[in-house]
Amino acid sequence: MTPTTPQPADTAQPTAGNQPGSPITPHAELPAHPTALPDLVARHAQRTPNALAVVDGDTTLTYHQLDQAGRTLAARLREHQVAPGDRVGLLTTRSARTVVAQLALWWAGAVCVPLDPAQPRPRTEAMIADAGVTLTVGDAKLLDAAALIGPVLALPEEPLVSGPPPGGTNPDSPAFIMFTSGSTGRPKGVTLAHRAIAELVTAPDYLTVTARDRVLFHSPMTFDASTFEVWAALANGAAVVVCTVPRPSLEDLARHVERHGVTVAFFTTALFHQLAARRSRVFAQLRSVIVGGEAMAATHARDVLTAFPWLELVNGYGPTETTTFATAHTVTAHDCDAPLPIGRPIAGATVHVLDGDGNPVPDGDRGELWVGGTRLAHGYTGQPQLTAERFVDHPTAGRLYRTGDIVSARHDGVLDFHGRNDDQVKVRGFRIEPAEVEHVLRQQPGVDDTAVTVDGAGTPEARLVAYVVAAPGPVPAASALRERLTAVLPAHLVPDAITLVERLPLTPSGKVDRRALTDRAQAAAQDPTAAPAPAMSPLEQAVAEVWSRALGSEVAHGDADFLALGGHSLLALAVTDDLREELGVELALADFLAAPTVAAQASLIERALLAAHSDLHPQTPEHSDVH
Repeated sequence: MTPTTPQPADTAQPTAGNQPGSPITPHAELPAHPTALPDLVARHAQRTPNALAVVDGDTTLTYHQLDQAGRTLAARLREHQVAPGDRVGLLTTRSARTVVAQLALWWAGAVCVPLDPAQPRPRTEAMIADAGVTLTVGDAKLLDAAALIGPVLALPEEPLVSGPPPGGTNPDSPAFIMFTSGSTGRPKGVTLAHRAIAELVTAPDYLTVTARDRVLFHSPMTFDASTFEVWAALANGAAVVVCTVPRPSLEDLARHVERHGVTVAFFTTALFHQLAARRSRVFAQLRSVIVGGEAMAATHARDVLTAFPWLELVNGYGPTETTTFATAHTVTAHDCDAPLPIGRPIAGATVHVLDGDGNPVPDGDRGELWVGGTRLAHGYTGQPQLTAERFVDHPTAGRLYRTGDIVSARHDGVLDFHGRNDDQVKVRGFRIEPAEVEHVLRQQPGVDDTAVTVDGAGTPEARLVAYVVAAPGPVPAASALRERLTAVLPAHLVPDAITLVERLPLTPSGKVDRRALTDRAQAAAQDPTAAPAPAMSPLEQAVAEVWSRALGSEVAHGDADFLALGGHSLLALAVTDDLREELGVELALADFLAAPTVAAQASLIERALLAAHSDLHPQTPEHSDVH
């Protein structure tokens, strides 16, 4: 039960200068001694044992309680033969137990493999197999529902309060294996070390985090941003505020921030754009916000900084392979007159702008961004060939990760982002390899060929669109294909729309012409329907008006489908927020997506209004058969 993990190659630390491969800016100062993540908690448990560490609804844990709970659970894990180096799956909802379980796994010397309860079972089992998981721990109900192959262990309902001293954790040993989209049709597991995460979050110079702060934990545990949300707080003696709503609405986030006095938060770029467009009151409470995942719109940044001038707004950039963030830039009003830069390297990172031969390009010229330093991932678990392809030993700059992103450097070392050199895309903060979705689609009955593109790339309205060529025989319905994909892919990889086409357009070189497909989608969206719009009820009209504003086009049919019109889950958050404000009804995101037509949502709202105002019901006789 002790699988070995290759250790990273020694990373050369080049100095600044004009020699080939030298970094644009030297990395920031690092902690004097490498630190494992449990040691950070233990340090604060010693110094400030009664300081607040975790808030989970009405449940709170001090640093002393968190430290002891982690140690005690670690002892229980060792009783179940968890040994140093074991890869252990963690299947929980977002809660204080999530933080305790991570600590316990590391005190026991194990590697944490976060698993998403909302993810389809086949994908979870593929991740478990690829990571070499020997045991899965988690919430009892989730483990029962998942019915996973292999050993499982239910976590105790309440945090444990005392335990024996655990063994030490090597700062260079893996802390997490986090999975990202893979072009081969399977996700790839990125192995991140304790040292790398500790360097990212300890006394960061790119964002203000102090012991008096409260940091919001609302990202999925499988998303690398969660490492920042939890450990930026615990590394600096601050408190983690857990958002326990599985899929929080914009209103849920605002309420959570207000109720618990949150001062620091991470938002994906797409979510930030939604909050900014509404001048959300969430910003009124916050002092520092870091945004990442896609290019931040300068107009939204300006609007937020104008309305909330005290806000520290940071544009963060970095693939999972560079441990969440590699560069960062504090956005000012002056920056908002042009595309926003991604900034300079942060602690433990070096950045290099190189040409196709691995040579540095002059300032102002475009090249591929390669990242080095001590925060690089160990590599991809079980995929040595892919690791060697992406993590390259540069002859002068040491071990570097090829990001595939195109950037240019200003004379002051600040980086500007110019897109990708391959087909990889970002949609609503998630990194997506279209080839992974295409691989799964081609396996579906009735599908001959397919291509997946992004409509509205780089905008808050970006959505994943699949084009399918049907095989001879019965033509599959787009809705049926989406249902099949939902059973095997996580939600962010399921196309927002599937369009059947006779053939895929090709470029002169024989490749799929993705630009032509995107142009076709835009033309189809502008093509007026010949059928007259049937009359809608007043409530349906009210829903249609909210939709029209969000989608940016008129919605005139009661049977109009939100997803078919270009909607997606993040835009649905904005719509549910508007419906709450205008009609006084709160719709859960799951209910919204389960009833995606105007008529169906109007019916949901009508039932909710009737339930909320019982005086609208006619009086029912006391001795009636009506129940």
